[in-house]
Amino acid sequence: MNIEELEQWFKTVELPTAPLLLNPSTQINDVQLFLDSHFYPLKLGPINKINQPLLDRLLDFKLLIESNL
Repeated sequence: MNIEELEQWFKTVELPTAPLLLNPSTQINDVQLFLDSHFYPLKLGPINKINQPLLDRLLDFKLLIESNL
């Protein structure tokens, strides 16, 4: 799944309400801000060591949403 497909997926699914825990060290207080702040750098350039954690968190969030559907 590429960045555009992932972004489209988030646009079509019902997003959970905040606050929620993505993992023990990551709390999402504003879901839309979380998505915007993660997709923006990913769309600017290729996946590298610096922005790989952004993609990882987005994929974790996707799994969290899918597990609750």
